[in-house]
Amino acid sequence: MIELPDLVTGGLTAGTLSALALAGGLLRARRRQTRQRAEIAALRTRLDGSLKAFTAEVEHLASRRVPAAARRVAHPHVAVPGPLQPLTVGTPLGIALENVVLALQAETAAQRTSVDAAAQAGMRGAVREIQAALYRLQDALRGLQQRYDDPELAQTLFRLDHENEQSLRRAQVTAVVCGAWVGLAREESHLVDAVTGGQARLAGYHRVQVHNHLEPGTALVSHAVEPVAIIVAELLDNALRHSAPDTDVVVSLEHVHHGVCVTIDDAGLGMTLDERERAQRLVAGDEPILLTELGDPPRMGLAAIGRLTRQFDLGVDVSSTSPYGGVRAVLRVETHLLSHLDPADRPPAASAPRTTRTARKAFPDPPGPSHAYGAETGAPETATGHHEPRDEDDGLPQRRRRTRPAAPAPAPARAAERRPARSPEEAAAALGALQSGTAAARAAVANTGAGASGETPADHIDQTDDEEGAAR
Repeated sequence: MIELPDLVTGGLTAGTLSALALAGGLLRARRRQTRQRAEIAALRTRLDGSLKAFTAEVEHLASRRVPAAARRVAHPHVAVPGPLQPLTVGTPLGIALENVVLALQAETAAQRTSVDAAAQAGMRGAVREIQAALYRLQDALRGLQQRYDDPELAQTLFRLDHENEQSLRRAQVTAVVCGAWVGLAREESHLVDAVTGGQARLAGYHRVQVHNHLEPGTALVSHAVEPVAIIVAELLDNALRHSAPDTDVVVSLEHVHHGVCVTIDDAGLGMTLDERERAQRLVAGDEPILLTELGDPPRMGLAAIGRLTRQFDLGVDVSSTSPYGGVRAVLRVETHLLSHLDPADRPPAASAPRTTRTARKAFPDPPGPSHAYGAETGAPETATGHHEPRDEDDGLPQRRRRTRPAAPAPAPARAAERRPARSPEEAAAALGALQSGTAAARAAVANTGAGASGETPADHIDQTDDEEGAAR
């Protein structure tokens, strides 16, 4: 039999061992728990750091990257900042944030184009009404010019008509920029007339010197006349605005291999490289035009040129420097936009500068005096094939009236053609005096009768026409 002390001793030993084992387990569990707590704390710290970094990245996206991305749509030179933490580049977070920026730019560009198109449509409708009112005012002014003979009133009406013409030009340019048609349909015209027509629409037209080196009869097809006049007017307006008021703007009309070039040189300050590049982009017409890109207030001249060059296959270059230190602008008109008009049948305007070239025959002359103005009266043809007397200054032929080919051209008409261009005031006074003289002559003819003075009413009309041509 086992003794009681031995039994107690064994139980105590077993209990001690069990307690030791339990204590070891508890110790290991406590150590494991401590380690887990440390890991949890580290993960929590790491999570808090990631949350703070993500929050900072989102704040950086909202405060810096998104505004810069929106500005970049309108101003391509603006740089968009990258992520705040460079380590996020290429990670899922970095890719997601970059997609946000790209989506914002695309949507901003689409909305900007849509809003600008709506603004252009509204402005197009408003400008159309303004143009109609200005055309009505122009008709009223010209009716008054024909009705009244007072020289002072005529001068005032001419000045008002010129101011109205400048307002029409601005309205027309605005309409063209907004996508409207040029607004006028004109017949074939001499190219020099289109150039001087654009010059006449400007306030400083007297500072423009036009040198015509084209072949006589060089003309534009009908649909290119008004676009060329608008482009020339806008290029001249830029040249006049950016050059000193005591300097001239020189315009040269030259034949080139593929057509005709209109070169405009000013003596202004010129443009910086960035300004020249931007101007060239606008006149090229390759990029869409938005009103918000034209400044405040918008400067629409170059934008209108870009619209017209793209629509009518014209070319404009403003990237060169003029010999006077300013800007050289070149308008190139291709051969398919050129035509030819017979200067004898349809001469250029009397105010247009004379060409420095003589007429050149494009086809062999048919039998008979094809160029003799007196052919219907049997007058013989001269050796040169022309019957016009030549001007002593530039050697160019002078046109005669077809109704009386045998009579020489009146001396006052030749003197008027050699006389330099008149100022608007002188022209207004001359026209007023002419209208007064015409009215008096017609009244005298009506009172005395055709047979009393030995001359017919037709003679009075011819004389009046000659005097009117000399005054012009």
